[in-house]
Amino acid sequence: MSDGDEGAGHAAPAQRKDARRNKETLLDAAAAVFVASGVEAPVRDIAAEAGVGLGTIYRHFPTRADLIIAVYRHQVDACAEAGPALLAAGPTPYAALGRWINRFVDFLVTKHGLAAVLQSDNVGFDALHAYFLDRLLPVCTQLLEAAAATGEIRSDLKAYELMRGVGNLCIGAENDPHYDARRLVDILITGLRRSH
Repeated sequence: MSDGDEGAGHAAPAQRKDARRNKETLLDAAAAVFVASGVEAPVRDIAAEAGVGLGTIYRHFPTRADLIIAVYRHQVDACAEAGPALLAAGPTPYAALGRWINRFVDFLVTKHGLAAVLQSDNVGFDALHAYFLDRLLPVCTQLLEAAAATGEIRSDLKAYELMRGVGNLCIGAENDPHYDARRLVDILITGLRRSH
């Protein structure tokens, strides 16, 4: 094997890592544009936010629905990955739970527009909802169990109940500037604490 062949072997993983990072940058840009301007925002706005050409977006996501689904999944993944990181960073499991719920609220408030567009395709929407539950329920369960194990919160609440309650408090928040979903969710999370 020549030196040239050896170098080529190392370039492929670096290219895959760069491609993955570029795709994540594009998805972050699309999410930011969707939050600011809605899911019908022009693709050129997303391209400008990401610093790429239109062709790059269409190469990765041939249709708007493909892009919306990818953004939704990307945001679910980011929320899921945040849970264990917040728990490891401390200072307490209850604090980690509160920080994660804040991220979850941000996701819920910004995802409603995505969900409305996707609901027209029930099969696709059902698959995304299942993905949402599969990724986020275990994370919420882990955070709840950790906080309950330290005695910080009551132990009789299930992750699905908490996520559903938070979700219900977030409905309509994106359309009403006088409605503060985060404040109500904070009250809910404060109510989980055990009184000492």
